Amino acid sequence: MTPTLVNAPAHVAIIMDGNGRWAKQRGLPRAAGHKAGTDNLRRVIEAAVELGIRILTIYAFSTENWQRPADEVNGLMSIFEEVIDRELGELHRNGVRLRHIGRLDRLSPAFADKVRAAIALTRDNTRLTLNIAFNYGGRAEIVEAVRSIVAAGLPPEQITDDTVAAHLYTAGQPDPDLIIRTSGEMRVSNFLIWQGAYSEYFITPTYWPDFDKEQLRLALEEYSRRHRRFGGL
Repeated sequence: MTPTLVNAPAHVAIIMDGNGRWAKQRGLPRAAGHKAGTDNLRRVIEAAVELGIRILTIYAFSTENWQRPADEVNGLMSIFEEVIDRELGELHRNGVRLRHIGRLDRLSPAFADKVRAAIALTRDNTRLTLNIAFNYGGRAEIVEAVRSIVAAGLPPEQITDDTVAAHLYTAGQPDPDLIIRTSGEMRVSNFLIWQGAYSEYFITPTYWPDFDKEQLRLALEEYSRRHRRFGGL
């Protein structure tokens, strides 16, 4: 049995980066890296449950990723659809609640319907909440929240941090305690800009397909040694 970590984060978010470079190192096409990355997701979800994480947010596809070559984008869409078909039943049986953060408008109708059905099926599960940031961008999220607030007719003096948070895709959830980025890149890539204002960060050079339970444990142990001050002393 995995020992409980002291001061473990309740909400962990991961920027899953490095699939293409993982494939290049092995002389494989980029699509093979993306496939390996999605295959790794199940292992990390299982590890998150074992390690006591309550909310896991993964950055699967950004609003900027549409700029990639059409064949790569189409391949990613196919892989993600296959993952839903293959993994949904197991996730549901294991008590995982799926939430989508982002927009569904650029997905094919069939794919969007699968996402909605997965959310509906798992909505009452409580073991782990899995937020999938798909067609997601942090700036677009904030713009959408502002538009929603304006449309509601709220006067400026009534708009607070809580007001904005209540109009984000993650409304009702705590902000991430820890954000992990694989592949060694030192940037946030338009991910959880509002929610990550006081998150702790952990950067690992490990490419996402190789990021395993032990890597996740190391990140959580590093987090447990930090003292979060939120701007205070």
